[in-house]
Amino acid sequence: MAEPLVELQGVTFGYGRVPVVENIDLHLHPGQFAGLLGPSGSGKTTILKLILGMLSPQRGTVFVDGNDLQGRPSRRVAYVPQLETIDWNFPVTVEQVVLMGRIKQMGLLPWASRADKHAAAEMMERLGIGEMRKRHIRDLSGGQQQRTFLARALLANPDLLVLDEPTAGVDMGTQENVLRLLAELNRGGVTILMTTHDLNAAAAHIPWVICMNRSVVASGPPDQVFTPKILAATYKGNMVVFRHNDMLFVGQQPHDHTYRDLMPNPVPGDEIVKPDGTLPALSPETEKLIHSDVKEQQWISS
Repeated sequence: MAEPLVELQGVTFGYGRVPVVENIDLHLHPGQFAGLLGPSGSGKTTILKLILGMLSPQRGTVFVDGNDLQGRPSRRVAYVPQLETIDWNFPVTVEQVVLMGRIKQMGLLPWASRADKHAAAEMMERLGIGEMRKRHIRDLSGGQQQRTFLARALLANPDLLVLDEPTAGVDMGTQENVLRLLAELNRGGVTILMTTHDLNAAAAHIPWVICMNRSVVASGPPDQVFTPKILAATYKGNMVVFRHNDMLFVGQQPHDHTYRDLMPNPVPGDEIVKPDGTLPALSPETEKLIHSDVKEQQWISS
């Protein structure tokens, strides 16, 4: 097996006296596609910042390609931030954002060369945003914005692509497209590390997952790591895992009540539930859709 591209040895970091991550040991090899999973506040973004050289560990060491970062960024790593952290009012076009990926190679003169612009144009075409190069980034859809920042990162020719919640805040179709694009990039040789809260998307698209909650709970392929015991240790709650047609699905343990137990009439003043406890009749169209969905989902209870 090749030497690790990224390795964390006994890493601890905290803000003030409170440790956010403790005794982290993990490694990522060239060509891997890995996901960091855990609840909010578990230290996922902190791990990314340590790998990016944005933070320096209080204890332990972070290596990229065998070099101790010591809180310094590596040129071999590129970063795609969460979309919600972007200032969408900043006056910049798609092309200008993508060209930012070449800043480290521009030297003393902060202007893009003809070669830089050609490389940016090719990258935008590759990611399907070439026709939008002169548009303001706030005028794009969520998926187009994500592709823009992916293009910026890839223009730096990184060995490792680090993404913080790349599918947050987008619809299911866009999420699927982004994850398929990342898989395609990975097959092309780019090593990928991303954070996500979506366990089912991770099970379907990410070959290696790292479950953590301040420390690493478990790591490996989803079909080995996504067990009720490991997920309960990660998320501090009861989880259910089931399979269907070689697909893995994860969810929270069902509650012992329904919304009707909490609020029988969801619309105040409108008696949805009759005095005898029955529900009003549904329209024929609604009944038809419900019965159709039940037939399609019978495998869940089988």
